[in-house]
Amino acid sequence: MTVTGNTLVLAAPPAPVRTPPRPRPRPLSPYRRLFALPGTRGFTAGNLLARLPMGMFGVSAVMMIAGQRGSYALAGAVTATGLAATALVAPWTARLVDRHGQARIAVPATLIAVLGSLSLIVCVRTGAPAWTLFASYAATATTPNIGGMSRARWTHLLRDSPGAHHTAMSFEQAADELCYMLGPVLAAFLCSVVFPEAGTLTAAALLLTGMLVFTSCRATQPPVAAGTRHGSPLRALAPLLPLFLATGVVFGSMEIASIAHLDALGLGAASGPVLALQAAGSCAAGLLYGTLRPRGLRTCLIAMAAAMALPWLAASTGALLPLACALLLAGMATAPTMVTAMSRVHALTPEGRLNEGMTLAVTAILAGIALGAAAAGTLIDHLGPTTAYALPAAAAVLALASVRAITRTR
Repeated sequence: MTVTGNTLVLAAPPAPVRTPPRPRPRPLSPYRRLFALPGTRGFTAGNLLARLPMGMFGVSAVMMIAGQRGSYALAGAVTATGLAATALVAPWTARLVDRHGQARIAVPATLIAVLGSLSLIVCVRTGAPAWTLFASYAATATTPNIGGMSRARWTHLLRDSPGAHHTAMSFEQAADELCYMLGPVLAAFLCSVVFPEAGTLTAAALLLTGMLVFTSCRATQPPVAAGTRHGSPLRALAPLLPLFLATGVVFGSMEIASIAHLDALGLGAASGPVLALQAAGSCAAGLLYGTLRPRGLRTCLIAMAAAMALPWLAASTGALLPLACALLLAGMATAPTMVTAMSRVHALTPEGRLNEGMTLAVTAILAGIALGAAAAGTLIDHLGPTTAYALPAAAAVLALASVRAITRTR
């Protein structure tokens, strides 16, 4: 209201200026929040570089030895010896890592493993006695469990965030599947296209480079607990080790059965892509599982036991497409089981000995893979490749039964 001369003027109040509402920031996905933490991208990059060779060494050694010495029996025996040595040495290496820190132990242990790989190349090329091949490959057993060390870092960083920890463990399982899917393909390409030793050389270089990058990220390294460590990881995890052994049998027998079945159908060239499809399914399921609420271990095992029967049914059709779809679904059932089982390992392992506990679980898986591969080969020779698909289905049921036995005991 204003007065102009003798006139009273009524004026409407000025309209308030409305500022446009600020757009709400989009919530970050669980994985973006995970890698927004300081230092996580650096050690993850080194982790992936060092983990990829885990799927390369075995295939590279077999192709190199068989190609130069003309004996798959010798190549298989050498790699089996390395696996047995790993089962013995890996828990001790992990114990030293927990006791003295990742950087102090992982780097020299990796150097010994790399020297073993280089020694294997020299012995194969120079026609050295067969025992030198066994000794050289056995030296690679000192390779640290890079997956366990990475999981230990996540556990240290996310000790107060169970949801984020679940996401991190799902990412680690997906990384395992990705590396074991790409590793053999890369190794076979290098050994067949470049030269027979290229796969082992490349794997050794990636392992050393990745481990140096990983251990250089000191800020995220779990602190070494001072004082006496109480409790035994072996005793604490003893009820779970049959579960990991049976799961390893699932992996080892499924791979051999699929290769033999496709070869019997005259589709041997499709073995690599079909097995990669199974690993891809597990990788995708692992990443998806990381965005969901974690399930109980028994629920995951029931789903895995049901899924492992699908390849057996699909193989009876004699067609490639049903088998490929069944293996994809079977792969998708394994990742949630492994993520949930590893979470149980974290919960049961005594404080300060997490890397040793996870290495014991991985060792049980490796033993199961070797047992499953051998048992599947025997079934294939006597009953045919289709029947061999019953072995992973039976192993999944045994894994489920082991959890029920643990529950009844408790």
